[in-house]
Amino acid sequence: METLTPSHYAGALLRELGIKKSPDIPEDSRNETLLWAASGAQYLTGEPDGPPLSSPAPLATCAQGAWLALSALSAGTIAHDFPAYQLLGERAALLGLQRQGAMSVGGACRLIDCADGQLALSLTRPDDWRLLPAWLERDADCWDTVSAALLERSCSVMVSRGRLLGLAAAPSGPPLDVREWFKAIRLAPARKRVHRQPLVIDLSSLWAGPLCAQLLGQLGARVIKVEGSARPDGARQGSPKFFDLLNAGKESVALDLATSTGRRQLRQLLACADIVVESSRPRALEQMGMRVADIIGEGDGAVWLSITGYGRDTPMREWIAYGDDAGVAAGLTWLLGEASGSQVFCGDAIADPLTALHAAVLAWTAWSQGGGVLLDLSLYGVLSRCIAAGHGNRPQQPSCLSSIPPKARSVSTPAVAFGSSTSEVLKELCIEEQ
Repeated sequence: METLTPSHYAGALLRELGIKKSPDIPEDSRNETLLWAASGAQYLTGEPDGPPLSSPAPLATCAQGAWLALSALSAGTIAHDFPAYQLLGERAALLGLQRQGAMSVGGACRLIDCADGQLALSLTRPDDWRLLPAWLERDADCWDTVSAALLERSCSVMVSRGRLLGLAAAPSGPPLDVREWFKAIRLAPARKRVHRQPLVIDLSSLWAGPLCAQLLGQLGARVIKVEGSARPDGARQGSPKFFDLLNAGKESVALDLATSTGRRQLRQLLACADIVVESSRPRALEQMGMRVADIIGEGDGAVWLSITGYGRDTPMREWIAYGDDAGVAAGLTWLLGEASGSQVFCGDAIADPLTALHAAVLAWTAWSQGGGVLLDLSLYGVLSRCIAAGHGNRPQQPSCLSSIPPKARSVSTPAVAFGSSTSEVLKELCIEEQ
């Protein structure tokens, strides 16, 4: 069986997206073992007192392949030899994080044994902890209490209950055959493109969406980050360096979305967009009276990129996911357990950077092809696609190559101050401030 390389993956990805005449893709024949060891993700995978573990799927190859596809589409705007595989570990590099086995690198997600299996649970927000008594039907104020309660419960039942309550819970099991890793839903006719700088409205938060929007900026787009004045991007509460890394170069608009004025301003901003990047559950905008079909239908060939945990179909549209538990849901922990005997997390929230890279390829391709589409992309779907790219090959554990600690891009310019571009942008786009 032919070894998957970044170049092979890039070509397959572009063909899958309907690019009939694939642009020239530079040759990159490095294998997964080499790329994974150099990505920093291997360093972050395994027990804290054990060896770093090889990749259970060609994840670093897919990251680099997606970058090669993006560079081929860019007509020389971005360098093809950028080490995109290192994006898999750059948050850990900035924060000084280490592998922690059954605890995620970032510490917010745990693998927990149930009576009949294992699940991953992310508790990232104070509200998540407040939901635990309803979920467990008993008081719970620490991880030990949660673990003890789950030992007596059915994994499938607790995952279902958790999802209904709004918790990010996922079962650990083998990968499933996911035939559609994204959906492109046409909502308006495609438009013939004239050469101009596309405008990206970035409504997303945390990691995957902001990184995707930043990549679109590197391709030449103008990116405006739009946040609610009362509920800004949750990443602002974390590492300032990591926030700057993902959001430098973007303009910042803050709107009071609790008011009719703020919602009207948002609606008008979206009508100006060529590409919208958002990562909330669909009901968030629907509750404000905004429907993607209306916004795209009224526009001039815009692209709406929706990044969710499991997609926009019912009931998955209501399920919450983060990068670590999405990786478990897709089968990475199960694959690691099969190969090494260790039930551990794979990398650091690895679904986020992988999804960002694939999302940027999707959005730029759709924009170049005339837009008018909703792109329904999920963390789970991207990881399932990357796992499937391995065609069932499973490496031996541990890796024979020395793992390199994660590296991060340098932060040369900080993100602009929150809301500092609001008046200027609204005035430029003829949107009333009051």
